Amino acid sequence: MRPSYFPLALFANILYLCESYTLRSSVSWVVSSNDVVEDGDLSEEVAPALLVDSAGLWKQAYPSSNVLGDSVESPGELVKPEGDSAAQLSSRLFSYRLEKVKKSASSTPPPHQDTAKTARYISHYSDWGYLATISTQDKIKGLPFGNIFSVSDGPLDNSTGVIYFYVTPMDNTVADLKSNPYASLTFSEAEGEFCRQMVYDPEDPRCARLTLTGKMVEVAPEELAFAKEAVFSRHPVMAKWPVGHKWFFMKLELIQIWLQDWVGGTTLIPGCQLIAEIVHTNTS
Repeated sequence: MRPSYFPLALFANILYLCESYTLRSSVSWVVSSNDVVEDGDLSEEVAPALLVDSAGLWKQAYPSSNVLGDSVESPGELVKPEGDSAAQLSSRLFSYRLEKVKKSASSTPPPHQDTAKTARYISHYSDWGYLATISTQDKIKGLPFGNIFSVSDGPLDNSTGVIYFYVTPMDNTVADLKSNPYASLTFSEAEGEFCRQMVYDPEDPRCARLTLTGKMVEVAPEELAFAKEAVFSRHPVMAKWPVGHKWFFMKLELIQIWLQDWVGGTTLIPGCQLIAEIVHTNTS
């Protein structure tokens, strides 16, 4: 009997028509060190477009050398990135060399009895926090609204206790602050390794949490240089974000410092005590 090649031919045709597809986000946030492009000028017209998730989840699969770059495309289109320009722009917007970020000089928190030191430690070594505002959004107007922000109180070798933000008017939180500038910023020691090493749940009182409440204000011109150093030294990628989004610096002027770092209650720390601890730490 002569063998039949029809099933084999049909399978080959199906593979050819389907090609290959992968499920991935439209912008790669993981870039190998060989693909990272050093700082350079970014086109204001091209760069903002890369921040928009302009395609669906399904994209045609390409060799690994092209996966890092995504061309700007309309939803549903399967367009291969043209050249290396898309990969380079994506790398410059969303990645940076790890050696640009100074490592923490101390990973051990202070004793829980030293509440001012603990508050200073958490506020300084936290790279991000949860900012709560009173919403201006139509559906939840007047209700609490929380958002995550990257923050810094200074370079790792210079703790100031002043929390700096790099924000855009396009953010709902910034719109809230224009209506009511008062906000609360919460940090958790669970961000670092200590609570995981001690097997503390994030809600365990021994896994310290700090809430700073105050007034959010725009950084004055004479303070801008330090605000830039504080934020960009801890978050280098921010320096490359598109200027078309009108980014600007804000800071939190403290009214209350609330800390829970052990069982048995919480602590309200006087601002003057925190400042004294900061001065002592930076001069010792």
